[in-house]
Amino acid sequence: MTMLLEAFKSEGLAHISYMLGHQGEAAVIDPRRDIEAYLDLARQNGLRITHIFETHRNEDYVIGSVELARKTGATIHHGAAMDFAYGNAVSEGDTFKVGDLELRVLETPGHTPESISLVMADTSTTPEPLGVFTGDALFIGDVGRTDFYEPVDRWAEALYDSIHEKLLPLGDQTILYPAHGAGSVCGAHMAQREFSTIGYERRHNRMLQFDRDAFIRAKREESHDRPPYFLKMEEHNQQGNPRPLDDLAFPTPMAPGEVSDALEKGTQVVDIRSPEAFAGAFIPGSTAIPLNMLAPYAGFFLSYDADIILVAENVEQVSEALTTLRRIGYDRVTGHLRGGLTSWEVAGLPYDTIPAVHVDSLVDGVQNDSLRVLDVRKPGEVEGGMLPGAIHIPLAELMDRMNELPKDELLVAFCGSGMRAIIAASLLKGRGFGDVGNSLGSMAACRMRGCPIK
Repeated sequence: MTMLLEAFKSEGLAHISYMLGHQGEAAVIDPRRDIEAYLDLARQNGLRITHIFETHRNEDYVIGSVELARKTGATIHHGAAMDFAYGNAVSEGDTFKVGDLELRVLETPGHTPESISLVMADTSTTPEPLGVFTGDALFIGDVGRTDFYEPVDRWAEALYDSIHEKLLPLGDQTILYPAHGAGSVCGAHMAQREFSTIGYERRHNRMLQFDRDAFIRAKREESHDRPPYFLKMEEHNQQGNPRPLDDLAFPTPMAPGEVSDALEKGTQVVDIRSPEAFAGAFIPGSTAIPLNMLAPYAGFFLSYDADIILVAENVEQVSEALTTLRRIGYDRVTGHLRGGLTSWEVAGLPYDTIPAVHVDSLVDGVQNDSLRVLDVRKPGEVEGGMLPGAIHIPLAELMDRMNELPKDELLVAFCGSGMRAIIAASLLKGRGFGDVGNSLGSMAACRMRGCPIK
């Protein structure tokens, strides 16, 4: 039988899990919560999933190990340096067979204390490493963050040693299989590709060009978002206690009056439509998080302690949003507005709007001091320049810093393209800011039109 190795990309989270199989057996590495894709691939190839490996306690999504083990009988394995409430601890040098494939454990702490990497070899030809599953230790173009535990210097040094003493000696031919790709909150400079080797990274990964002191200094100076939902993920992934997805129902279609009543009682109404659609008309008190922004930003603004109702263009969007939200532990998505916002409008219920500010009007407003730009981009993004007089508050910090904003000026939310700006604008409207605009296109439009960036 041909050996199998399949990668599974979870869009938005930029998480990558893997299945490898041979001679009727298979192993899954860092499975996501919705496990159907692994079960389907195993069935299609006549494989029995026998082992599940976790490279570390993940912070940014709910691991699917317990659910996958429940349905397959596979054993779960993770690093011994953390006390998990489920599974089996593994240590340096432990080996596991999947047909002629062998997985050997390397302890590679740094990102977290219990991080492990798995060295893969095809023993039918040679014991030499063929590939390595590095979790969040070594990425393509970057290395894992080391700010989850104090002191940062200690864990940065541990990661340096893991990479230089454990991973790089595997040989330049070794194929790299990391747990995340570009767009993940677990690294800032990952390449826009998902294939590399140890040899290529040795030569071209900027973090691997530093000596020990420079590496530690670089890690100390990094700044990463740490969404509040990480705490929930850490609990789930250490205790193994997320609810089985089979127990959760699809959100109920709700009439406009039902949504209105639920909103009054504290239910979270989340509008996942495009920025243009939300700006045109939205339910007062709802929060805009466009569908492709749910994975990176829902965890900053949504509570786990209240139900969620979605406002979408169609049921397909509801289904996609549901998958994304459940991957990060939001199990209380109870309903969606039946008929979309049109049903709300024809029911005669109140709606609000957010004026869309064209880039030319934005520049005019800045120059004649008739508006104030709220720039919600990340710190690294604004290093390339800002509009004159703009207030910079990263979107991740907006809820805690709204008292810094004037309420007597027109505030125009601004980001890289308008996606984050509409989130910010909806949050401002929901907290009593009446004069709010949204810069559609934002910095992307500015570059096309030649804004006065300073």
